[in-house]
Amino acid sequence: MVARSISHSLCFGVYAVENSPSNLDRRQIGFARVTTDRATFAYLGDVFILPEHRGRGLSKRLMEAILAHPDLQGLRRWMLATADAHELYTKFGFGLLSHPEQIMQRHDPDVYK
Repeated sequence: MVARSISHSLCFGVYAVENSPSNLDRRQIGFARVTTDRATFAYLGDVFILPEHRGRGLSKRLMEAILAHPDLQGLRRWMLATADAHELYTKFGFGLLSHPEQIMQRHDPDVYK
């Protein structure tokens, strides 16, 4: 399921370069994916920075990279769901739904069981 969701999305990674003899060892410490038609709509999901790397501004840099991506310019609507990062996303222009009475969902929380 994860592989399929990634293969159908525009994905972004955050990497730490480990100090090693080859100086090429990179470890993924963050991720985000955007599901989009690249014309009018984008959904930002699965955003994370590993806990031990938080507080360094990496989520802000990740958001800057996402919003600067050439395929994501001129979109009319972006959406996301967040439990605890409202302050971060507000800095990038996200807000509460302007007309929540017009937005509907079909949600099946048990679909993956």
